Amino acid sequence: MTTPLLREHRDAPLRPVSWDTALDHVASRLAELREQHGADSVGVFGGGGLTNEKAYQLGKFARVALGTSQVDYNGRFCMSSAAAAGIKAFGMDRGMPFPVSDVAQADAVLLIGANVAETMPPFMRHVLPAARSGGLIVIDPRRTPTAEQASLHLQPAPGTDLALALGMLHAVVADGHLDHRYLADRTSGFDQVWRIAAAWWPERVERVTGVAAADQRAAVRLLARARNAYVLTARGTEQHASGVATVSAWINLCLALGLPGRPGSGYGCLTGQGNGQGGREHGQKADQLPGYRKIDDPAARAHVAGVWGVDPDSLPGPGRSAYELLDALGTGTGPRALLVFGSNLVVSAPRAGHVAARLDALELLVVADFVLSETAAAADVVFPVTQWAEEDGTMTSLEGRVLLRQRALSAPHGVRSDLELLQGLAIRLGQPAQRFQTEAEEVFEELRRASAGGIADYSGISYDRLRAGEALHWPVPGVDHPGTPRAFLDRFAHPDGLARFQPVDHTGPAEPPDAEFPLYATTGRVLQHYQSGAQTRRVPELLAAQPEAFVEVHPDTARRAGVHDGQWAAVTSRRGQVLARVRCLPSMRLDTVFLPFHFPGAERANLITNPALDPTSRMPEFKVCAVRLAPADAEALPA
Repeated sequence: MTTPLLREHRDAPLRPVSWDTALDHVASRLAELREQHGADSVGVFGGGGLTNEKAYQLGKFARVALGTSQVDYNGRFCMSSAAAAGIKAFGMDRGMPFPVSDVAQADAVLLIGANVAETMPPFMRHVLPAARSGGLIVIDPRRTPTAEQASLHLQPAPGTDLALALGMLHAVVADGHLDHRYLADRTSGFDQVWRIAAAWWPERVERVTGVAAADQRAAVRLLARARNAYVLTARGTEQHASGVATVSAWINLCLALGLPGRPGSGYGCLTGQGNGQGGREHGQKADQLPGYRKIDDPAARAHVAGVWGVDPDSLPGPGRSAYELLDALGTGTGPRALLVFGSNLVVSAPRAGHVAARLDALELLVVADFVLSETAAAADVVFPVTQWAEEDGTMTSLEGRVLLRQRALSAPHGVRSDLELLQGLAIRLGQPAQRFQTEAEEVFEELRRASAGGIADYSGISYDRLRAGEALHWPVPGVDHPGTPRAFLDRFAHPDGLARFQPVDHTGPAEPPDAEFPLYATTGRVLQHYQSGAQTRRVPELLAAQPEAFVEVHPDTARRAGVHDGQWAAVTSRRGQVLARVRCLPSMRLDTVFLPFHFPGAERANLITNPALDPTSRMPEFKVCAVRLAPADAEALPA
């Protein structure tokens, strides 16, 4: 897209207009809604693909220019459970508190719910040394391309990862692998955790998960006997209504083996979006201010308000988390307008049909994107904004390293940056222009001051240092500070310096299979497409390689459901139905089907997913729901 689009009324088509016309229209409608219904009548939804500067400016725009508490982002759907578990255990969330390259030196690597061969192929080179030496363990309900490389593949029923972690912890203790000195010197709370894990002996876990007790013990031996070992989690084990507890259980296993905070070993979370780490640090989350500060902390509010030049009391408090924000749209108590930056909610949100209906109930939907995604096509106003190669900015890798992304191309005529868009709206809403800068480096200089003293302290990072090639991992609290590539080597981030075991127990998925919906459904990505597919489905070669939704199913399960390989099937849950072409795979569990979530319309996997939320992270349970499988009605098939 190279020009703004505007819809005069809900039934009218989008038509090209000038930037001034579109900005004036949006600002006028926002001002009217705020005057009539209050600041929280406007919501803002960001994305984990935004640069640090844009994520920072978006959170500031929401709280200062709009005065709304209703701001969150799609990273809530990605790393939030691992982030919350990391904070509980270590006092700090940094996806990997060590450089990625360290993993290549490990004798053993445990990947849980991570299909990196398809979702982040360059990462495979870091785990292949462990694979070649017989030390790669993969936990996944599917026999993925990553699992094909593993020395040991554990294939639990979806939603039973926590039980598996408890069984493996039991084996650590029962088989004599507990690191007693590490527990005494560097941790607290093991006794409470052991009281729970003692009841989860591997044979009991085998009955719950389907993973053989011998394989549980073998995995523990590989980790315990390794000189250097890493445990890495991803969405498969995190996107559950018990996601924080599940990740905490894996961290408990790491602590029992003495891995975190030890050179050459540790626990890490594999982030899923381009700026998954930085996107969650600087204020586009409902409960957060820049520097990974909490928005309800008076000292944090005072510091950030001072940088912004506003009264701390003018800043709103915490708002709704991502799904709760979407669920409230257009209701009596929810936002009546929503501004969306870098997210395709119609495809990517859980219970997607319901979310689309909530978006349709809005009085104003505004989307900033560079392609006409399914969400942009439903908007009242669409702004064409620059993409990654057309703008400067920083991003923060999964290892906490801040990277400078420099413009390689000029944007097409008529396209502006998100920073320019935010300034244009802010000025029309009565803000001084200098409060919302449009040059990325100037925004970053302000971000440095706002993050100073916070957990994610960027104050010592500058564009000049990044241009000079310095590898700077936060925190970097001073201009002469070398950064912190390996956190926790001396102490963890809790006041006493100790890591904390978390007592957690297995409860199972929020929606187990039953007679009406007898199968587990789980979702994920494929090599050819990325996230909602809004970009990759526009690349002819990628679309030709993977043109439509499919459902992986065991041949025996397909036969019982009355479907066969290559046939279109309907996968139905309590929330909706998705159409997908059957792929019969003998490696699938008999009780499980798999769907990729990249496709639109009737092929949206998220039409069936369960929005049950984790009580801490507010992560929806994307990775498991109860479904039934049947032949698709001929009249319902995609064109």
